[in-house]
Amino acid sequence: MSRSKALFAGLLAGLIAGIAMTVVMLALARFGVATPLAIIGDRLSVFIKPGPFLSIMGRVGGYNHLKQLGVGSTMAGQLFVGALAGAIFGLLMRPNPQRRSTAWTMSIFVVLPIAAIAIALWPVLGTSYIGLPIASGGAVTLIGFALSVLAFERTLVGSFHFLTRPEAGAESGEFTPAIGRRALILGGLGVLIAGGGVGLLRRLYRIATFSYDGTQYKGRIVQPITPNDLFYCVTKNVIDPRVNVDLWHLEVNGLVQNPTTYRFQDLKGFNQVEQETTLMCISNGLDAGLISNAVWKGITLRDLIDPAGPMADARRVRLFGVDNYTDTIPLEKALDPTTILASAMNGVDLPHRHGYPLRAIVPGYFGEKHVKWLTRIELAGEDVKGFYETQGWGPDFMTPTRSRIDAPDHESRFSLGQLSGPIEVKGIAFGGDRGISRVEISDDDGETWTDANIHYAGTKLTWALWTYKWRPDGPDDYTLVVRATDGEGAVQEWEEDRSPFSGVTGFHKIAVHVTA
Repeated sequence: MSRSKALFAGLLAGLIAGIAMTVVMLALARFGVATPLAIIGDRLSVFIKPGPFLSIMGRVGGYNHLKQLGVGSTMAGQLFVGALAGAIFGLLMRPNPQRRSTAWTMSIFVVLPIAAIAIALWPVLGTSYIGLPIASGGAVTLIGFALSVLAFERTLVGSFHFLTRPEAGAESGEFTPAIGRRALILGGLGVLIAGGGVGLLRRLYRIATFSYDGTQYKGRIVQPITPNDLFYCVTKNVIDPRVNVDLWHLEVNGLVQNPTTYRFQDLKGFNQVEQETTLMCISNGLDAGLISNAVWKGITLRDLIDPAGPMADARRVRLFGVDNYTDTIPLEKALDPTTILASAMNGVDLPHRHGYPLRAIVPGYFGEKHVKWLTRIELAGEDVKGFYETQGWGPDFMTPTRSRIDAPDHESRFSLGQLSGPIEVKGIAFGGDRGISRVEISDDDGETWTDANIHYAGTKLTWALWTYKWRPDGPDDYTLVVRATDGEGAVQEWEEDRSPFSGVTGFHKIAVHVTA
């Protein structure tokens, strides 16, 4: 067989094998098994600093587009590598295309990739979208990958042998019209397999996070308690977990004297607490709506840590989700009675997108600390880091005092002659776990201030909702600004020295145009 014919046969066989492998991965993903298509992004993203990461997001059109680009690029890369591996395989098989090669193909295309993936993706192998414990999730991920590369190897070898099998009575392995027809048949089979993959991809797209990731809650619709379906949402995942609670358990381990594992029913035996708490994303802009308020019900984190017996050198608590997301909080914050593990939200079980069956609620800290789909609580030393901490967010994760104007809209226009009363200005203010004691409004870009009315004060763990009846002095262009004072008396300010990756500070302003 000529070099070019061996190369072509291997290339086509490798491409078909790559398609088969990708379709197996998509099928596994449909049943909640983690595959490299999704978790390779989690593994790589921690090496990208926040600045470049946000720059890339901006260039591709946002986080959702970045995730889609990542998965698409991984799939395209798999097909390219599959075709390249097939071409190399074809050249190696050229002297005797029909010889048996199971031992070395299994070693190269199955055993070696499994070892490489286990090493390269070890920190994220425990990802499970159905709620398996981390160790079990890692085993299932590797088994799923083994099935995928086995499908690649068997398809590659079978397809190459099919293409290069000599015709009866032929002395040469060169391509004949019959062999050309085999290439056409194999290509058609590849198209059919790819079609099945497209069907799976469409189903996965429909259950993906793209429809709700980045949900914001702001404007005139804002209520004291945010409805569950409108609660802001940020997720690193392409597909969020849908945990099977019968497979799930919660581990408490690390620097403890009594490691313990709980099933969901076990947690119902603990004292249940109810707590209204506001959550805000660390990337929430001054005018953005990545902030919401809910009533959470669950157990205190302290009720699980105390029986475990923290060791003297325990300093931080690392929280793990089944999606392999992690974050850390100081041990003293974990022992605070307001730090809870919630199983219910606004009177119903946690929605899947908000962490069913259990999530952490850590008042005063940005949303990334409120780990969803919680499966492990690990007490550790001072040097441990979570997902975004490793990426470079922080170092301060405490929410600064913030306020926002929800109405009227920026660049609104009013005519004095058509106004029947004052213009209602309204919005929210949030002081982390310090509460809000005062809200002021200015219509001259902060030169003078007037008290607004706080009509929903909430608690020290929640936002406050405020209104102000504004009567413009006359026709003019106005700059409205709001500022809040937290429950400890500290006035909202712009913190010049604060890292931009510790959450923005400053004042929300809007322009309002008033005519005669």
